[in-house]
Amino acid sequence: MIKPEKLKTGDQIATVTPSWGGPGAVPWVYELGKRQIEEELSLQVIDMPHTCRDPQWLYDHPKARAEDLMQAFADSSIKAIFSTVGGDESVRILPYLDLELIKNNPKIFLGFSDMTIIHMACYKAGLSSFYGPSVMVELAEIGGILPYTLESIKRTLFSRQTIGELGPSRSGWTAEFPQWARENHHSKRKLEAPMPWKTLQGSGTVSGHLLGGCFETLEFIKGTEYWPSLDQWDGAVLFVETYDAPSTVYVEHWLRNYASQGILQRIKGMLFGRPGGDQHSEQDFQKYDTALLKIAREFGLTDLPILSRLDFGHTDPKLTLPYGINAELRCDESRIVITENAVQ
Repeated sequence: MIKPEKLKTGDQIATVTPSWGGPGAVPWVYELGKRQIEEELSLQVIDMPHTCRDPQWLYDHPKARAEDLMQAFADSSIKAIFSTVGGDESVRILPYLDLELIKNNPKIFLGFSDMTIIHMACYKAGLSSFYGPSVMVELAEIGGILPYTLESIKRTLFSRQTIGELGPSRSGWTAEFPQWARENHHSKRKLEAPMPWKTLQGSGTVSGHLLGGCFETLEFIKGTEYWPSLDQWDGAVLFVETYDAPSTVYVEHWLRNYASQGILQRIKGMLFGRPGGDQHSEQDFQKYDTALLKIAREFGLTDLPILSRLDFGHTDPKLTLPYGINAELRCDESRIVITENAVQ
């Protein structure tokens, strides 16, 4: 994988809206995110031409969304590209992307959820991108970017040093939806008690390159040219998470498909992010754990290392995970170690 250049103080970054037009719908939240990026990460934020357009206009013009992304990659003054927010149809911009342009102008791309589509385009182009917060979700956290998120961004995007060991948030977590009504602009989200990561099965240490994203979004590209080949899954650490706490039946369906393709038989391990949506009880989390183990058992994969309840995806604070970079799963400790740097 091509590693993009690291960020440094004063760098100029671009914001893009490849999916839902959140900045146009809730501008005060977007402006808060921009301000906190500038103040807490010391970066200069610029909007691309269509970043803040009306949501309906953006929905009607997928080519314009793609043009913003391509222009940001092509502009040598821009050192990174941050997604403003997710959505559910960035897959519509794929016909307008230029993978050679991405490959020849490597830079950081950051986002999660529906941005899984863009990450898979970057992966096909050979560029390591970053599954992490967006401008309006987490970076626009009322009261400031949560320390766990901020520290992960800095370790991953601002340093050429090996990223090293990752562990759960010690300050707690939340799956509460952000309060975007203007009258709630002082309402901080309440953090639940810290939750340890859990090794469901597997022992010792395994390692492989990180590959995955949002389960629901990955469904959009199955069978397309952007779906990784079996060779690309070979030896990978699959990381997946879900939006809005879907039924465990769907998780089982998706994983049966991955096993039927031969993917689960080729990977070295799996990381399952804490599901988003409403707050969950221990019983709710146990249902997901049971579903993961059920599918592993069905396909005779009872030795496949699986870690669950991790801090990435649709809960906050969140890790920033680099695609294609090597990670060790230390099953006996329920820990992850990123054994190389993600930027140069």
